[in-house]
Amino acid sequence: MEVLSDIPLDLDAGSLMDSLNMGRQNHSMAQLLDELVDIVRPIARPKALYRVSYIDQKTETGVSIDGVEFHSRILRRNLEQVERVFPYIVTAGRELESIPVAGGDMVRAFCLDVIKERILEQALVHLEHHIQRRFKPGTLAHMNPGSLKEWPISQQPALFSLFGDVEALVGVRLTDSFLMDPIKSVSGIHFPTEIDFKSCKLCTRHPCVKRRAPYDPAMALEFREG
Repeated sequence: MEVLSDIPLDLDAGSLMDSLNMGRQNHSMAQLLDELVDIVRPIARPKALYRVSYIDQKTETGVSIDGVEFHSRILRRNLEQVERVFPYIVTAGRELESIPVAGGDMVRAFCLDVIKERILEQALVHLEHHIQRRFKPGTLAHMNPGSLKEWPISQQPALFSLFGDVEALVGVRLTDSFLMDPIKSVSGIHFPTEIDFKSCKLCTRHPCVKRRAPYDPAMALEFREG
C-alpha cells in the first residue's frame, strides 16, 4: 500500500476557460478563475492511495480480492483473465474545503468546483502513470463503485476495507449513504485489459458531464448477458 502525495499540478485560468467551452472573452469569469487558482495553488494537497492486490476467488457473480468479496457480474467478467489489480482512492484533498464561498455566490462556487475537478483529474492521471511506470501492467481500465447499477455504491465499504483507516491516510471518509467526503474524491479498481472498457459505454444516463465515452448498446447487451 502506498500514498502518493507529491502530485504536480498544472492550473491555468485560460485552460480552465477552454475546458468550459467559454473561450477567453468572458473576462470576469477568467479573472475569478485566476483569483481562485492563486488561492488554491499553495494549499492544494491532492493524494492518491493504492495497493497491489490479487484475486483469490472468482464466482459466477463476483470476485474475492485479498479476502474481500465484491459482488458484480460486470466486474467479474472484466477480471476473467486477470490475477493482479490495483484498488485505489484518489482525492483533490480536504484542504480545499477550507476555501470560503459566500452563501448565494453561485459563480464563485462553480469556478471553485471546476478547479477541484481539474485537480482530481490530474491526480488520477498521476496515479495511472505511476502504476504504469512501476508495474508495467499494459493497458489499464477501471471500474468505480456506483458508476453502474451492476456494481452499486453500497460496495464502497468493501473497497475501503482493503486500505484500513482511509481517513487517517488521505483524509477521505465514507458517509452513511456511501458517498465520499470530501466529494471531489473517487475510488475504484484499476485492472489490465485487452479491450477498451469504460463504464460509460454501459451507462444510459444522459446528460452527464462526466461522460467519457458514448453509450454502446451492443457492449451493454454483451456484458449483461455474458
